Amino acid sequence: VQLQASGGGLVQAGGSLRLSCAASGRTDRRNVMGWFRQAPGKERKFVAAISSLGVNTNYADSVKGRCTISRNNAKNTVYLQMNSLKPEDTAVYYCAAAMTAGWTSQRRQDDYDYWGQGTQVTVSS
Repeated sequence: VQLQASGGGLVQAGGSLRLSCAASGRTDRRNVMGWFRQAPGKERKFVAAISSLGVNTNYADSVKGRCTISRNNAKNTVYLQMNSLKPEDTAVYYCAAAMTAGWTSQRRQDDYDYWGQGTQVTVSS
């Protein structure tokens, strides 16, 4: 499975971005998908996850109410809509795929089996 993240960029505080993650290869549309982020000098942290059919979602407290994760299984793509961005949202954002359809809220890195290359999000104050 290959994951290609895109949509990052430079945005002013209060702005919005939509990240995309396109899956290819031996994909299974029943995969749980997630987004993580890693700020400079910090550990990679959970941002959001979505169940295989998009019925269930889970968010880190730091982005709850500002971010929305969604998916289009026909396109094998997962999205992260980020609004009201803050400078502390600056990080490299990674998408990840879990080889399971079972929903357990999947907030841990070791819940996921495949990772994309990351896309940089920079929020200026």
